Amino acid sequence: MPIYEYHCQSCGHEHEALQKISDPPLIHCPACSEPELKKKISAAGFRLKGDGWYETDFKKGNKRNVAGENTASDKGGKEKAKSGSCCGGSCH
Repeated sequence: MPIYEYHCQSCGHEHEALQKISDPPLIHCPACSEPELKKKISAAGFRLKGDGWYETDFKKGNKRNVAGENTASDKGGKEKAKSGSCCGGSCH
């Protein structure tokens, strides 16, 4: 659930609320009880950038492969990648 920031236009109180996206915005200020809360526009708490996410990004210890040990198909893919060709030369 996202954290929304609110500002009371009556007393200036700043408020954060953990709400579902589908929840209606809060209206009443918890400090002065006036119906003057306005939702602020703020930056997200994280950014997705870079080349992407991989299965090994969040592994603990020496565990690197979700399926277990490397299989023959994994080794074949690595050998093709090393050769500099996308498919072993059959597409050119």
